[in-house]
Amino acid sequence: MTAVRRIVGSVTSVFAAPARDVRRASFRVALITTAVVLVAYVVIAGAVVLIVNRNLVAAVDDRLTTYISDNVTGSGQPPAPGTLRSAGPVYQEPLLTWVVLPSGEVGQAIGRALVPANGSGGTTPLPASAQSATAPATATLPGGDQIRVTGAAMTGAHVVVGQSLDYVAATQHNIMTAELLIGPVLLLAVFFGALIIGRRVAAPIERARQRQIELTADASHELRTPLSVIEAQTSLALERERDTTWYRNAFEAVGVESKRMRRLVDDLLWLARFDSTEPTPSSEATDLGVLAEQAAQRFTAVAEARGLTLRVAVEPVSTMISAPPEWLDRLLGVLLDNACRYTPPSGTVDVAVGRRDGRVRLAVDDSGPGIPAKERRHVFDRFRRASDAPGGSGLGLAIAAAVVGASGGRWEVGTSAAGGASMAVSWTPLIRGGAEKEDGEMARDQAIPAGTLTPPAPPHPA
Repeated sequence: MTAVRRIVGSVTSVFAAPARDVRRASFRVALITTAVVLVAYVVIAGAVVLIVNRNLVAAVDDRLTTYISDNVTGSGQPPAPGTLRSAGPVYQEPLLTWVVLPSGEVGQAIGRALVPANGSGGTTPLPASAQSATAPATATLPGGDQIRVTGAAMTGAHVVVGQSLDYVAATQHNIMTAELLIGPVLLLAVFFGALIIGRRVAAPIERARQRQIELTADASHELRTPLSVIEAQTSLALERERDTTWYRNAFEAVGVESKRMRRLVDDLLWLARFDSTEPTPSSEATDLGVLAEQAAQRFTAVAEARGLTLRVAVEPVSTMISAPPEWLDRLLGVLLDNACRYTPPSGTVDVAVGRRDGRVRLAVDDSGPGIPAKERRHVFDRFRRASDAPGGSGLGLAIAAAVVGASGGRWEVGTSAAGGASMAVSWTPLIRGGAEKEDGEMARDQAIPAGTLTPPAPPHPA
């Protein structure tokens, strides 16, 4: 028995151990998401810069090649650029034209004159690596500026045409600046968006985890009490020899606690199966009035043993609904068990089935202590009890709420005419129309009972 208690305690500690905090996990997910977006953004931004740079350089090459093919002839000096048709858009940099003579001297065409390209008089020196260019290539000027050049041979000389890449560099700089300005804004938006979405997605999971922790802790607490009683009885029984009466009383106590544990375990298993992803029982046409009478028949002996009056009234209307009959039977069992458990001797338990406001309605009223108004919103919580009466596990109404929610029913919790609890559920009827009484109260005194079970009260001891 001690081993069982240790197992219960270990299970509680495992489930009660704090899992990853939702906010911390959401923050971590947001960081990872932002990092992934950052990598993707850098790759895309780099690709955009490279593509734009390549296209602009290709446009410059196109301009230079067109200029060479249109204006360089095979005789005489090359025409001055000022007298030639310009190639390319007007916003591009001006073309520079050099002539490399066989002697190795380099002249630059300025207006209609050929001036030595020595860096004075507004000339631009031509790098030695570009003096024999015949295909588009990039050259670096003495000042560090880059130009794009190409050339072609002519009679007695070699003509080189070039264009500065300042425009290309400026465009590339503007794109990179825009990307650097947009990037942080985008990353912040992604981070906070992922953080908000992560918390919203994780919130139901965290609530489910908390409910699981609470359920396990409550179940362990409920199991500890009967286990403690059983352990105490067995320890006392093993200490020394005792008389037959003592052993009988001890076994009775053990039996009571064992039944309590069995009920608790059965309820937990039912809820676990209900919460699982297994296929639910198929709904079928079910006569709620017939089920109510059958359930009341089962509780006749319970009511008689406790000195209660159990009555059933079913209106002469269609009480067919679409729901799994085994679920409805479990619901009726829970409601009747609670009503019989909390109703004092000589009290009454009334079961009524009929129509109200176009819906099939089941009501179980008793003359017990009732449910305080402030407790009614919590009576369906697992392991929540509205009364301190012994015997209940606190799972019955949680099971009933699960059945009602899954079958499309609506709860009505109130006070009965006898001052006790009134637990009512209504469903959409399977059959509409016909001789149905759908107006106002159910008027049990006018309903024709399908069966009235009134067990006699047990004789009072003298």
